[in-house]
Amino acid sequence: MTYSIRTLLGVAAAGAVALTSLLTLPHAYAHGNVTPQGVDTTGLPKVGDKWLEQNPYRGNKLALTVGTSAYNQNCARCHGIEAISGGIAPDLRQLDRDCFSIKNETKKQACYKETDNYYLATIRHGKVRNGAVYMPPFEGVFNQEAMWAIKTYLETRREAN
Repeated sequence: MTYSIRTLLGVAAAGAVALTSLLTLPHAYAHGNVTPQGVDTTGLPKVGDKWLEQNPYRGNKLALTVGTSAYNQNCARCHGIEAISGGIAPDLRQLDRDCFSIKNETKKQACYKETDNYYLATIRHGKVRNGAVYMPPFEGVFNQEAMWAIKTYLETRREAN
């Protein structure tokens, strides 16, 4: 079986395009190491120095605006634009997916509280496994108001699914 040079070059070019796309696609959703940006929480109700166990800003429109901006500037580079992960880091729209379908309101609220605790521990302390930093700690970079504002944004992304 013989092939013309034109056919072989076409197959090689298609393969090169496919390989390039495969290797660069994750970078369209994750934007690499960038210095964290400050978050202006002016106007949000202060939550104090004691770390809260639940999101105090659920449904707060200003917190949503602050959280959207903070997410886009600081989280989207790894967790994806509009919280749609490209596979490099967890898809944060799924953070509390198990809670959403619980019918019993008391159990649902307990589930959200547990998820809020997990979220806060993760954003404060980061994720390190076997010495490799998968997510840096943001305690000392963001205040508690900024962290909860980001969670408020993520909760709206969950509802959009």
